[in-house]
Amino acid sequence: MKILYGVVGEGMGHATRSKVTIEHLIACGHSVKVVVSGRAHDFLKKSFPDVVELRGLEIKYLDGAMDRDATLAKNFLAAPQMLLENMSSYYEDVKAYAPDAVISDFESFAYLYAQRHRIPCLSVDNQQIISRCRHDEDILEGHGVDFQTTKAFIKLKLPGCIHYVITTFFYPPIKEKYAHNTTLVPPILRDSILKAKPIEGEHVLVYQTSTSDSKLLEVLNAAAPGKFVVYGLRRDEVRGNCVVKNFSEQGFIDDLANARAVIANGGLSLIGEALYLGKPIYSIPVRHQFEQVMNARYITKLGYGMTSETIEPDVLGAFLRDASHFARRVRAGHSQDGNTKLFEVVDGVLAQIASGAT
Repeated sequence: MKILYGVVGEGMGHATRSKVTIEHLIACGHSVKVVVSGRAHDFLKKSFPDVVELRGLEIKYLDGAMDRDATLAKNFLAAPQMLLENMSSYYEDVKAYAPDAVISDFESFAYLYAQRHRIPCLSVDNQQIISRCRHDEDILEGHGVDFQTTKAFIKLKLPGCIHYVITTFFYPPIKEKYAHNTTLVPPILRDSILKAKPIEGEHVLVYQTSTSDSKLLEVLNAAAPGKFVVYGLRRDEVRGNCVVKNFSEQGFIDDLANARAVIANGGLSLIGEALYLGKPIYSIPVRHQFEQVMNARYITKLGYGMTSETIEPDVLGAFLRDASHFARRVRAGHSQDGNTKLFEVVDGVLAQIASGAT
């Protein structure tokens, strides 16, 4: 089967997760053409021969938070030219490929191609859980506007897919009207994570999504003793108890596997990897990104760690004192058999498409 696979390019989480699924599809004998934007294009281009670069949306940050006005303005102004360039990429590279199916990891242009050419489209992402599941009030409290805005956007993003595979570490009830074509599966894990041998070391792994948080190292050094290994600031430096490291995939995995705890934002990729390796999490979600707030609150709800809107010395100290307790809760509550469930669902949907049953 020929599959067009669209990957949203903002951040690297979608790219690393999609890489796992694409490798599985190719191993099963499918042909895959990838369309992707941003840094994710360079990442996937190294692994697959047929990758088309698109222009994608960009999130702007200010002081560790998403700058909603700047993000909207930048993408609104870029949209007409971006649309023209992406349409050109499609009709030069994709139409002749004539895909039998489309898979979208929250990527609009592959989805629109499927709609235009009446090709079955499968959604594989984590965002759809916001609109297709019911969430308790304690998850939504204080973030009603962000929740409603995000839910409305997601409902408009990829409507009418034949199936929605949602990757998640928590399992709220699926809304009845969506139950027939929605499946929740555990987070997608890289092979290097599946092969990692976790131990409880002495350091705390810190991952910071935005480089604009200038106070992070100061707070870490002032808040608690011990060693912090910090990624995401895109430099090498030692400052007090903080060892700042530029990104290295294997180095990051080793530091994650050997950490006693993790401090991170609310992105699903690292949360899923940390939980698989039995690590408790102190989550500081990027402000105004409801999905991250939701993930952080479920971490607290499930007893896997703690959360706060900004990194707070008192909360950090309490988290580190109770890290062993949270780790036991993670080991007792979270389990998954690699990517088995994901692959079973994706393979089943593709088999239905191949048989003409959709």
